[in-house]
Amino acid sequence: MRDLPKHQGKRRQLVCLLKEKGITSTAVLDAINTVPRHLFLESSFEDFAYQDKAFPIAADQTISQPYTVAFQTELLELEPGEKVLEIGTGSGYQTAVLCELGAKVYSIERQHELFKKTKSFLSRYGYRPKYLTFGDGYLGLPKHAPFDKIIVTAGAPVVPKALLSQLAVGGRMVIPVGEEVQVMTLYVRTSTSSFDRQELGEFRFVPLLEDKN
Repeated sequence: MRDLPKHQGKRRQLVCLLKEKGITSTAVLDAINTVPRHLFLESSFEDFAYQDKAFPIAADQTISQPYTVAFQTELLELEPGEKVLEIGTGSGYQTAVLCELGAKVYSIERQHELFKKTKSFLSRYGYRPKYLTFGDGYLGLPKHAPFDKIIVTAGAPVVPKALLSQLAVGGRMVIPVGEEVQVMTLYVRTSTSSFDRQELGEFRFVPLLEDKN
């Protein structure tokens, strides 16, 4: 598939919709307008790629709806050059948005089938996260910590303590917490031992899986 003028036009329409829904960050909206979401989906979904909906991808996972991607990304308040830990690489769409914003992205994917496919795909289209690995997102990446920002793209029944410990002081973590329905939760690390916590509405995500191997 290619990125054609018709796709670019649909992205502009999507950006207008996201503005109507309350997304205000120009940088985030520009990234959504730039990243060709249709390339991250199976060809059968191409005509629907710029609807504000989630769609299935490999390994019984989903690509999040654009509003969710924009909402989580905006909460990060990302600055170019910051280290970002992404839990759940998935299709790579969120990864690409973070790369577009100039982040140094470290990403973990639990599903090996998806990891191999997405790693190849991102490289092919010029998106180069700093570090992409197959592993257990609950554990984070302690050898690369601390991270300025952490984003979790699957529903966690509890907040993994390992992720909180890997967040830099002053850093922000965005994580959907819950079982059937998740509450989008923002943690800001205010010192080595304290965090501010804010709940920001209900969402639905696929579950964050633990490595049982």
